[in-house]
Amino acid sequence: MMRGVFQCLRSFFKREDGTVTVQFVIMFPFYLGLFLSSVELGLMTLRYAYLERALDVVVRDIRLSTGGTITHDDIVDAVCANAGVIPNCSENMRLEMVTRDPRNWVDLSQQSVCTDRSENAQPVTTFQNGGQNQLMVLRACAKVEPFFPTSMISSAVHKDAAGDYSLVVLNSFVQEPF
Repeated sequence: MMRGVFQCLRSFFKREDGTVTVQFVIMFPFYLGLFLSSVELGLMTLRYAYLERALDVVVRDIRLSTGGTITHDDIVDAVCANAGVIPNCSENMRLEMVTRDPRNWVDLSQQSVCTDRSENAQPVTTFQNGGQNQLMVLRACAKVEPFFPTSMISSAVHKDAAGDYSLVVLNSFVQEPF
């Protein structure tokens, strides 16, 4: 009787059915994570490129339209009109524009001013309109919610309390003479 049980167990452990299933169960989560991370990184890069191009187009318009007073909201609306892939762009973007002396350079702070959906207060930004022949530095920060928040790349990116990551673009220009 015991001999029959041992033979049954031995034949069960010698079977090679299902070996592919074991490999699939081990490797599938890795490949799924790699796929989701590549999609997330592609979307992140696409949004960054569109934001950078939109800021370049708006800065070109600012440079060439001399003498006009431009407000923070005007620039945000113009950037958001050109950057179509950033969701809720006008609510999630803040700009910082300051004048700098090229002969006595002072760096901008490393911490950019961005929105935070977890807080109701809007951050205070520095926004100075420049005069003719002044060097202007314009920094845009857009907060974006990850498409796949549980992917490997999304977990590696620094996020705020609401789960959004920052896209920060910097541009500089010289105000044309009037």
